[in-house]
Amino acid sequence: MTATRIIAVVIALLLSVQIVRNAAVLAWGGTNPSLALKFWSGHPAAETANAMTEIAKAARARRPVPASAFSMMSDAATKEPLAPEPFLVRGVQAELQGDGATAQRAFEAAQWRDPRSLAAAYFLADRYFRIGDPERGLREVAALARLAPNGQATVGPYLAAYAANPANWPALRKLFRANPMLANNALAVLATNLATVPALLALADPKTEAKDVTWVPALLTTLTGAGKFEQARTIWAKMAGVQLPPNQLLYDSSFTDRTSPPPFNWDLNSSTVGLAERQPGGRLHLVFYGQEDGFLANELILLPPGAYRLSMQLLGDPSRGHSLNWSIWCDKAAEPIASVTLDAASAHGWRFDVPAGCPAQWLKLSGVSSDMPQQSDVAIGALKLEKVAPGA
Repeated sequence: MTATRIIAVVIALLLSVQIVRNAAVLAWGGTNPSLALKFWSGHPAAETANAMTEIAKAARARRPVPASAFSMMSDAATKEPLAPEPFLVRGVQAELQGDGATAQRAFEAAQWRDPRSLAAAYFLADRYFRIGDPERGLREVAALARLAPNGQATVGPYLAAYAANPANWPALRKLFRANPMLANNALAVLATNLATVPALLALADPKTEAKDVTWVPALLTTLTGAGKFEQARTIWAKMAGVQLPPNQLLYDSSFTDRTSPPPFNWDLNSSTVGLAERQPGGRLHLVFYGQEDGFLANELILLPPGAYRLSMQLLGDPSRGHSLNWSIWCDKAAEPIASVTLDAASAHGWRFDVPAGCPAQWLKLSGVSSDMPQQSDVAIGALKLEKVAPGA
């Protein structure tokens, strides 16, 4: 064998050994760092894995991190300067030593090396908030939302808590303008608590329409649940782009508004009970299967105490209207104030009284089953609700 051939074989063998050692480090670094270190004690990946393991053990045992772990990280950083982990560890070490400025530089260096590092974004967000730099802190929160699994929803509660202080609103508005989905998740959290509704109203884009966001139903539920009915209807009308005449008692009595959400517009049901749907010509088409009791349509209205009359046209077989009822309920009441069948309301009108102490009411349309179920297929038109004189 020639000398050249021998050198080539030796080089090949050395390369093979290096490849095997490197593969072993990569294979065992994540699951058995100590074994990886035995294969190649000076490999930066093995050093990083072992150092991170030692740090985790120390944290779990609530004891100081051994100096050897930091030494391994320092050595790994020298050998693999583009790896982010050594800089993350250096940042944590500096934080523990009370050196915030060094920690910040280390976390920034880690993020520069790996812009998708969740740990770097987390530590930097915490650091920026603590030094009074909310704009950069929120920028890192937005990065966390992009990078973390289900991150948009995960950081929503965090941002909602941050929104409790009005001093943070300018920075949050800027963040929300740049990240509409992140804003939607944070505002959804604010919408569930009456105490945070002012923050939501201050932070939401004034041009927002109800159809563009998911937090409107939660906001309206929170307000109506707290008895803030007028405020809820005002917000609903603004976001739905609805004009409410001062004397209007029942919204969309012509059944033409298909876009404005409940509860101050009709909530139409389609279920095993039956079907309620708008039809051209200002009609509400009703199909009641007759198999089980249940509601087909309802709307929240705000009638002052007094007497009222509801009138309508019943289109179809009038006898089928006997299994369908109108009822009026005080909000949160277990029983209705009054009720009437559709055939009776069509023939004679329906008069009812709203008592004092009933600031909001549900006008509901329901089906009532019988021993011999029959399907009812009718339509309602010319619906009208008006206030009448007592005793009229």
